[in-house]
Amino acid sequence: MEKIVSLAKRRGFVFQSSEIYGGLNGCWDYGPLGVEMLNNLKQAWWRSMTFRDNIEGIDAAILMHPKTWEASGHVANFTDPMVDCKQCKARYRVDVLLDELTIKKKKDVLRDLFPGEFEGQQKDETIEAEFAQRLNNDEIIAQAIQKSISCPNCGNKGTFTEARQFNLMFKTYVGPVEDAGAVVYLRPETAQGIFVNFLNVQSASRQKLPFGIAQIGKAFRNEINTKNFLFRTREFEQMEMQYFVKPGEEDKWFDYWRAERMNWFLELGMKQENLQWHKHEKLAHYAKAAFDIEFKFPFGWGEIEGIHSRTDFDLGNHEKFSGKAMRYYDEQTKEKYVPFVIETSVGASRSFMAFLCAAYDEEMVEGGEGAGEMRTVLHLHPKLAPMKAAILPLVNRDGMDEIAQKMTKDLQKHFRVFYDDSGAIGRRYRRQDEVGTPYCFTVDSQTLEDQTVTVRERDSMKQERISIEKVKGYLLERII
Repeated sequence: MEKIVSLAKRRGFVFQSSEIYGGLNGCWDYGPLGVEMLNNLKQAWWRSMTFRDNIEGIDAAILMHPKTWEASGHVANFTDPMVDCKQCKARYRVDVLLDELTIKKKKDVLRDLFPGEFEGQQKDETIEAEFAQRLNNDEIIAQAIQKSISCPNCGNKGTFTEARQFNLMFKTYVGPVEDAGAVVYLRPETAQGIFVNFLNVQSASRQKLPFGIAQIGKAFRNEINTKNFLFRTREFEQMEMQYFVKPGEEDKWFDYWRAERMNWFLELGMKQENLQWHKHEKLAHYAKAAFDIEFKFPFGWGEIEGIHSRTDFDLGNHEKFSGKAMRYYDEQTKEKYVPFVIETSVGASRSFMAFLCAAYDEEMVEGGEGAGEMRTVLHLHPKLAPMKAAILPLVNRDGMDEIAQKMTKDLQKHFRVFYDDSGAIGRRYRRQDEVGTPYCFTVDSQTLEDQTVTVRERDSMKQERISIEKVKGYLLERII
C-alpha cells in the first residue's frame, strides 16, 4: 500500500488536500493523471448505465430541502455510536474499535465477559464467529468497551465514555442568518436527488416501468476515523443508479443487477479471485436485501459497491413528508402504485483505488527489452488508463521529432496521448509502464523510409510495425 500511495503522489495521480498547510485529514486532490483516470472510470460507468433504452441520467443539486433528509431517515438514523477516551481524548467509532481488535484481543474480551467458556484452544474462525454473535447488542458491547478494551492510542483500560450517537451529515446554513430555520445539509448520498425527481424524470422521458435513473456526484460524510488512503474519506464521489420496478418483481431485478455490476468490474480487468460477495445479515432501515461487492485491498477485503433492494421506503416516505403523490400510473393494469427500488451504488474514489491496487505490479523482465530488470507497471484496462498512448521519437534529428509531433497533434483530437523525447528509449518505456499507458509508438529511421512506426504493448512488451495512417484505427479498436 505504501508503494501505491508513493507512486500516486510521485506520478501525479493523487495529492493530499492543501498539503502545504499540513493537509486536511480525509480529503484528497486528484492530480493530472488521477483526474484523467477518474474521469475515464466515471465515463465507463456512465456508458454502461445510460447507453441503453431504459435508464436516464440526472445531475441533482448538492444542497436539498432539509425535509429530504427527515424523509430519508438520515436525520434520525444516519448516526454512528462514538466513544471518547477520558485519558487522552481520542475519539472512536464503536464498530471500528471492535473490528480492529486482534483475534487474541477478541478472545480476551470473550473470556472477560463469559468466564469459563473460552479458556481452551479455539480456532480463529470460532473466536471470530462467537465474537460477532455474542457482541450483537448494545448492552454487551457497552460492557466490553468499559471492562475489557484498551484505548488504541494511550493503552488505558476502563477510560472510555458512554457511547453517544454522532450524526455523520455536514450541517451548514442557507442565507445570511445562522439559525435553525436556515439549516441545510451537504448530501451524504446522491440517491435522494434521484428519488425526489422520480416523477419529473418519468414524465419528461415517458419511461415505463422498469426503468432507472443514474447520477454521478459528490457526497459528504463527517467521518471521525478516515483511513486507508481513498477508502474512507469525508468528501467523495458516488455513481448511483436507482431502478424502479413493479412491486413483486424486485427479487428478479435484484439478481439481474447483481450479475450486471459484478461483470462490469471483471470486464474492466479485475480478477475474479480479488472480488467477492458479502451478504448483509443486519439490514439498513430501508432494505429488504443487500449485498456488497468487496475487493481484496492490500489491507484486506473492503466494500467497493453495494446492491440494495430498497422496497418502496424512499418514495413512500417522500410522499408522506411532502404531501405530493409519488405514484406511477400503470397503463396496462390501470392502477397507481409506489414502485419498489433496486439500487446500485459504487464509490468512484474507492473503485479508483481498487483499480489502482489491482493494476499495480512489480515484475522481473525476462528476455528481450530490459531483460533482468525489475519494472513497475500499472496493468490498467485501456479504457481506464490516463494516457492512451505515448509518441516517442527515437532521436531528435533527421525529421523524426517533426513526424512524432505531427502524430501527437493528430491523435490528440481523439485521445489523451503523451509526447516524450527525453532520455533513452528504454527509460521512456519504463516511465509509461509506471503510469499504465497501454501503447507506445516509436518513430525511428525506418519511419523515414516507409512511414511505419513501432508499436510496443505495455503488458506483453511485444513490438510490431504498423503504418502511421493506421495508428488511429489501432487505438480505436482497442480502447473505445
